[in-house]
Amino acid sequence: MNDQQRRRPAKPHRRPQKDPVRFLAFEVLRAVDERDAYANLVLPPLLKKARAKGDFEGRDAALATELVYGTLRRQGTYDAIVAACIDRPLREVDPPVLDVLNMGVHQLLGTRIPTHAAVSASVELARVVLGEGRAKFVNAVLRKVSAHDLDGWVERVAPPYDEDAEEHLSVVHSHPRWVVSALWDALGGGRAGIEDLLEADNERPEVTLVARPGRSTTDELLDALGEESGLPGRWSPYAVRMAEGGEPGALAAVRDGSAGVQDEGSQLVAAALAAAPVEGRDTRWLDGCAGPGGKAALLAALATGRGAALLAAEKQPHRARLVERALAGNPGPYQVITADGTRPPWQPGSFDRVLMDVPCSGLGALRRRPESRWRRRAEDMEGFAPLQRGLLREAFRAVRVGGVVGYATCSPHLAETRVVVEDVLKGRGGAPVEAEWIDARPLMPGVPALGDGPDVQLWPHLHGTDAMYLALLRRTG
Repeated sequence: MNDQQRRRPAKPHRRPQKDPVRFLAFEVLRAVDERDAYANLVLPPLLKKARAKGDFEGRDAALATELVYGTLRRQGTYDAIVAACIDRPLREVDPPVLDVLNMGVHQLLGTRIPTHAAVSASVELARVVLGEGRAKFVNAVLRKVSAHDLDGWVERVAPPYDEDAEEHLSVVHSHPRWVVSALWDALGGGRAGIEDLLEADNERPEVTLVARPGRSTTDELLDALGEESGLPGRWSPYAVRMAEGGEPGALAAVRDGSAGVQDEGSQLVAAALAAAPVEGRDTRWLDGCAGPGGKAALLAALATGRGAALLAAEKQPHRARLVERALAGNPGPYQVITADGTRPPWQPGSFDRVLMDVPCSGLGALRRRPESRWRRRAEDMEGFAPLQRGLLREAFRAVRVGGVVGYATCSPHLAETRVVVEDVLKGRGGAPVEAEWIDARPLMPGVPALGDGPDVQLWPHLHGTDAMYLALLRRTG
């Protein structure tokens, strides 16, 4: 080392710059991983806080949302790509590091952000949240990732379809293998249908509003939104679709509860139960698993229009409060109680219509809650089964002879849908139930591709809805 080199001052230490958009997205991803939180519950209040502080400008909220949901939806694919770029098993990479990496991979392969910007922004985030040493690791990995586009990487990391179809679909479409298998079994058919379904799960869902009958109309909602911001629903007579980026809370009808946010499939389920023919009186309705209140609010409005009353029961107190909020302002008689549907406080045969939208895996709502696919395990189905059967049995006890039971799940998994209904009807695990199927298909007029019946399975790729299941049954004895 010569004298000039000795006298050269060291480079000043540069403090890493905190990018509020990517830092917020990282916070959400960590909450999802560490606390089993749901992004759709964590992200909105953080965005609101960032706006209030002046941290966000223009399209910052849209970018943060894309980084969160894009990373979660494509996590399986991105994990496989990262694994191909490192010299250790993926499980040995600390979860916060993997979150930064996957978010960087999404910017490189899933957005139009320029390569240099995606890498430099990710490395800078790593400096802020991980430290300088790990930032160098992030930089090295992302530079390897940037060597190919998404199609090029998928060709390298996914096995050929002809050699292992389920694993190929799992990597390409970012679903756990067991979920691919379960969805394929439920859907039936060949490769095209399952690929369409898996791809639909990775698309951003529309925001759909419901105009609650007697309190608002679809025309009023469309007028409030304007021609460029609102479209009629596809199937439900109560539905209005919002343009991308619309804010439901800005509508007076949503704020006062005369309208709400509700997937069109959920609307169809409630409307079909309300339209099913019953024998004799029709004055007392029950929603036995009412939280968070979307179906209950629509049922209450429909019941009021016919002079009937709804009892909405929910086991969890915090969810019961959400039901109360959803039903507040309904002009007709209704009641919300905190009660366990498997040990109900009501007398047998008390109701004319009963809806049991049972707790389930949520595999039908992967568009809205993409983290569910990574959180659930195949063995979870065994845990849901006794509760689902128990709730359906109690639904039959709650309804009078001649009345109608609707069994619904936000899952297409056969173990949560028709298998549950058939087990209860045939007395597997309990006494058999005297009931007859009602064909639910005519009660969803205009909706195509509803299958052979009598039950109905909706699909994201066919109907643009969550994958809701509905079986309608009339108690006969």
